[in-house]
Amino acid sequence: MAADSESKLQLVHRHIRAFPDFPKKGILFRDICPLLKHPAALTAVIDLFEEHVRKNYMEVDLIVGLDARGFLFGPLLAQRLGVGFILVRKKGKLPGTTVSVAYDLEYGKAEAEIQEDAVAPGQKVLLIDDLLATGGTLFAACELMKQQQADILGCMVVIELKELNGIEKLKPYSVFSMVQY
Repeated sequence: MAADSESKLQLVHRHIRAFPDFPKKGILFRDICPLLKHPAALTAVIDLFEEHVRKNYMEVDLIVGLDARGFLFGPLLAQRLGVGFILVRKKGKLPGTTVSVAYDLEYGKAEAEIQEDAVAPGQKVLLIDDLLATGGTLFAACELMKQQQADILGCMVVIELKELNGIEKLKPYSVFSMVQY
């Protein structure tokens, strides 16, 4: 990694806070709010995502952001790349005709959805979110993209919680994580 990229990565790392026992005892919550508050740190995140995309993908049609923190990084990256951005939302939050997929959570079930016309068959998509934990939400978003016959190039996250092994659930898709814990 170039020195400039390494200094950007260090800046990102310094702006992620840890909160023990949140939202419940035994969880170490990784907070991205300082990244969003600090313009240089947020710029560094988008710079590093852009660098990764330009180096690894010849053609991208859409950035797919996951509800809700993927909406913070996705549009900025899409704008930089000159491509579109689409939303994967929780069930019931989008107008018009939608397609959805159910998935398991640690404590129950949930559904993710997109507008039916959000992605066309064959479009090359990259999925983005703030965090990869167990991989359930990103996996559901990939399933939605498969239903729509999109070409899934990979997934990108700011933070990966390696001990939860979410990357296994996402195989065979590539996953780029900026910071790992």
